[in-house]
Amino acid sequence: MNMDSTTSTPSHATFSAGICLMRNAWKEDQHPSFINFISTFLSANSFRLNFVPIAPDFIFNCGGLSVAFIFVTNWDCNDVASIFNRVKNLKMQFARFFVVIALPAKEQINSFIQSYFTFDMVIGKPTFVPVQDLEMGFEKMVKIAHSSGVYKQERIGEKLKDERKQLVQRMNFYLKVVTSIPGIDNHDANALSQAIGSVQAIAKASKEQILENTDLSTDKAELVSRFLRDPKFYSRPKIN
Repeated sequence: MNMDSTTSTPSHATFSAGICLMRNAWKEDQHPSFINFISTFLSANSFRLNFVPIAPDFIFNCGGLSVAFIFVTNWDCNDVASIFNRVKNLKMQFARFFVVIALPAKEQINSFIQSYFTFDMVIGKPTFVPVQDLEMGFEKMVKIAHSSGVYKQERIGEKLKDERKQLVQRMNFYLKVVTSIPGIDNHDANALSQAIGSVQAIAKASKEQILENTDLSTDKAELVSRFLRDPKFYSRPKIN
């Protein structure tokens, strides 16, 4: 629960395009000037804004990742139970959920800290983000949503990179196995891979199937079929 005393407006290039869903009821409780600030800020950062009847106050979708927020713009020291009860209900519905609270006065900060422990909140479940003013709070929401989306895209990129690496390794292993058959080169191995499939599939394929689906010669098709099926054939010494 860190209080940030600085407000910075990110440049247009900082954020990629995303979608911001705002709860209709939340909008009605805000001053029109603040709604105008939100609309302008989102537009400047390539976000599309939609007003919808949703449970949280905001849902951002960045890079295919959804992040939900409660945004408390008016902390009432005499009515905190409704806020924490809502938090408890919503945190069970969203995997990525944050609570942003504007606390401009010391009295409100003290009330929040006391209430946080009174209602048995667990740190990070969800994460509360206290801020000093409304504009700062909204900017922080956008930053959290954007960084979550960027992180997901990086994870996807890493996963694709690993998958490509594994694919190359499997293909290299396949080529090593198939080209170990006397007389079979990389072209033949690739033809078998495209037409027949894995080493196991090639081992099950008949000479006729290999001839019908590849450009291998009759001698090579017979050799492949015999080599992968007959241990005695591929285990005995060969003279090239």
